[in-house]
Amino acid sequence: MMSKKGKAKNTVNKAKHSKLINRKKNKLRTSKELTKQRLKSIISKHQNQLKDS
Repeated sequence: MMSKKGKAKNTVNKAKHSKLINRKKNKLRTSKELTKQRLKSIISKHQNQLKDS
């Protein structure tokens, strides 16, 4: 039996899919980081207010 002729099947779809999944993961990662930073700043502001009063 000889190997298949023509381009490899499924590689383009796999590449597109992995690209989209990576994009989604990066988006989630950055939004998580932003939320964390926002909460940190709110907490620090609150603590500063408590110290001042």
